[in-house]
Order: sequence, then structure tokens, then C-alpha cells
Amino acid sequence: MQFVADAMLGRLARWMRTIGCDVAYYRDIKDRDLTDIAQRENRMILTRDTLLIKRKRVRGNAFFVEGDSYKDQLRQVALTFSIDPYQNLLTRCIECNVRLEDIDREKVVGSLPEYVSKSQDFFRTCLRCSRIYWPATHKDSIMKTLHEIFGE
Repeated sequence: MQFVADAMLGRLARWMRTIGCDVAYYRDIKDRDLTDIAQRENRMILTRDTLLIKRKRVRGNAFFVEGDSYKDQLRQVALTFSIDPYQNLLTRCIECNVRLEDIDREKVVGSLPEYVSKSQDFFRTCLRCSRIYWPATHKDSIMKTLHEIFGE
């Protein structure tokens, strides 16, 4: 399932990308543009906007996110849409929403801090923004947060 998050749900959008969900997000977007994207790309609208959720144009294609914290929001969306938060973990660029591709260490070693190039063997990259990802201590932090949200 693909989603588009309204401007109030930026942190939720990043965390959904972290767990592998396809979530379009724009910091500044008008309701009309949001609904156009949802219709054109067959995306479910995630919103906190009570006026938007009541519009006839979005009925059946919008989900009202109730939680105030990103943790509550992520739990609510994952449970509602039966998303396994661990199945596709760290497979999307959190900035661009593009699926990450594996890349050979030799191709990125010059772009990395020395300690990373010496300590890591597995890398992924975003083909849109060229951002490089590798498993590090932040993965442990992500896992800890997900366990807080969803339990073990």
C-alpha cells in the first residue's frame, strides 16, 4: 500500500519510510494538491486535518491519524493497515522515499568517514539523492524504539 502524508505528519512519514513503507510527503502542500497526488498515484491519505477528512473528494481514501506522538501514530497506522514494522526495515531512503539499492563497498569507500569504511561491509544507496546507508549504532536505536512501540 502507498500513502501520502499531510504536512502535519512529517515525523510519521520518516518513521514509516524507516519501516519500509512508500510514503510521499511534502512539507508545504495544499489540500487540493495532496488529494490530486493521492488520486493520481493511488495513495491513501494520512492526515490530522479534521476539515480535510470530511471532504467528499477524499472519502474512502483518507485515514485520520489520532495520536499526538509519532510513536502512537506509527502504532495506529501499522495496526490499521496490517504493516509488519520489521519486514522491510531500512529498505527506503528516509529523505527521498526511494527503495534503496545494495552497492559494493569499493564504490563508496571514498565517500565515507574512515572509521565507517574500516568497520562496515554492507552498504545501500539511494539512486535519487546518492545518500549512503549502512548498519550502525543508529540501527540499534531504531530497533529499540520499534520495540517500545510494538513490543517484542
